[in-house]
Amino acid sequence: MSEKRPLALITGASSGLGLELSKQFAQNGYDLAISGSSDRIFEAAEVIRGLGANAYPHQADAASYDGVESFWTFVKELNRPVEAAVLNVGIGLGGAFADTDLEEELKLISINITGTVHMAKRVVKHMIPNGRGKILVVSSIAATLPTPYETVYGPSKAFGFLFAESLREELRETGVTVTAILPGPTDTNFHSNAGMGSSEIGSSKKNDKELVARQGFEALMNDVDHVVGGDEATKQEAMENRSTPEPEKAARHAKRARLQN
Repeated sequence: MSEKRPLALITGASSGLGLELSKQFAQNGYDLAISGSSDRIFEAAEVIRGLGANAYPHQADAASYDGVESFWTFVKELNRPVEAAVLNVGIGLGGAFADTDLEEELKLISINITGTVHMAKRVVKHMIPNGRGKILVVSSIAATLPTPYETVYGPSKAFGFLFAESLREELRETGVTVTAILPGPTDTNFHSNAGMGSSEIGSSKKNDKELVARQGFEALMNDVDHVVGGDEATKQEAMENRSTPEPEKAARHAKRARLQN
């Protein structure tokens, strides 16, 4: 395998959408530097290598400053320009806000918001002098509505979406592009990991993760500002959310996200 292939960086690549995005890059001529919080990241690297790409795995805690910084140091030591970066790391937490654990909420903020800003800072400062680069921020359709019973998660993803759109405009003349993907519910372990398996959302039909990853990759390559990830029903929901009053959307989401006894 040649190192003449461009290098992409992907956070949260151990499984789920992060791994599917990694496969998209590998199948389209990229080598991958990937991070994850568990040792499954090394299994993910083997999957990527099986697609003919070089894979450089790094295990680190995305909830901590040192964890994010250690991955960036690892990438820098590869001594290769980062041509694309996918800021995918993120977690969810279901349940009523009055009942959820404060430490878990703060961990969610540390990963979904602080970790995204931290890695974006490193990537942007690396790409601008090169005059090129592509950044994909993984947000969520949850960014388009209030999310009761995921009361901190939704706003964290709204941050990611608006952060991506803001950064995109700032970098317009630099050669660096920014795209956001807003996936609908996807067939990963996200909802079970968030403790939402008993909710209507948790048990409902999900979007195919390969489809969502492909949509994100294609939007990034075509310099689209954002794309809703999923089937036509998901895209229609996102469109309707633009005109539906916030209290109505909140009530609808509460019904779908409330945990069942």
